[in-house]
Amino acid sequence: MGFVFFLFSSIIELLIVLVPVLIGVAFLTLVERKVLASMQKRVGPNVVGIVGLLQPIADAAKLILKEFVLPASSNKIIFVVAAMASFSLSLSSWSVIPFLGGSVYADIDLALLFLFAISSLNVYGIIMAGWSSNSRYAFLGALRSASQMISYEVSFGLVLLNVVLCVGSLNLYSIVCFQEHVWLIVPLFPVFILFFVSAIAETNRAPFDLPEAEGELVAGYNVEYSSISFALFFIAEYANILLMSTLTVIFFFGGWLAPSSFYLAALDSFLVPWYVSYFFELSFLPNSFWFFVKIAFFAFTFVWVRATFPRYRYDQLMRLGWKVILPWSLAFFLFTSLTLLSFGALPSFF
Repeated sequence: MGFVFFLFSSIIELLIVLVPVLIGVAFLTLVERKVLASMQKRVGPNVVGIVGLLQPIADAAKLILKEFVLPASSNKIIFVVAAMASFSLSLSSWSVIPFLGGSVYADIDLALLFLFAISSLNVYGIIMAGWSSNSRYAFLGALRSASQMISYEVSFGLVLLNVVLCVGSLNLYSIVCFQEHVWLIVPLFPVFILFFVSAIAETNRAPFDLPEAEGELVAGYNVEYSSISFALFFIAEYANILLMSTLTVIFFFGGWLAPSSFYLAALDSFLVPWYVSYFFELSFLPNSFWFFVKIAFFAFTFVWVRATFPRYRYDQLMRLGWKVILPWSLAFFLFTSLTLLSFGALPSFF
């Protein structure tokens, strides 16, 4: 009886984490279509529901009700497992993300290492999807996607080591608490730029969406997928966008913490309009408000970048990753290490 109660409570706790993520993914697709339409002087979704608010439900119903097609020459078991693996791995990362003042499903000390492991495993779902489809277009898209993710994952890790050096912990809750007075965006602003560019490339988003270059590869590694299997890849991509936005907030913008007096003084010194300063003085608002606003801002930034920047060529993408971002990431890591070492502030585990 005790085991059944434990299992039931664990499932409830897991649903409390995953259901808001899935709802956020659904409405992120609507926000993206609305923002892109506004930037391109179009109307966007406005038929299903009030101002198109029910469009995500209609899209989900369309994908679920479509016929599920298994290519005749594909490896059917791996073909199905690939979509399920990408979906489950994209959602499993949320188990270590602290919400609303620190509540987390799995509070582990090596949370950052866990995120690195999940990020590395995401490559296997894409490779399996491209190989099992038995299509040249899908296979080429999978190879390009895997090489892109591996290339930027190296820089991604080096960038986050700067945060680990400053905080002295791999626990996400400890990283947020460390920024109570000064957010890490202030001392690590160049590192944040490298992190955000790597995050865009890691999620295969424009201008780095080479695996989905319609003019060259039709639709990339998931070209043979349809119905619910395509929806699983679709959900995984947008869940990763929300995850990267959340990690950006946690690592560099104080997580759920409200702006401190340090930022209020900086706003006054820059003579910003009174209403902007007043907005940041609303520190009495709940932590959930600040967490949601910060995540929404960076999710919007992903959409804004897609609407603004043209797609890179593949050689430009690889050159940027290996010859620009990787050397600068290593240089900033060494600079941060030497600076902390000179002040005697290097964490003990180093």
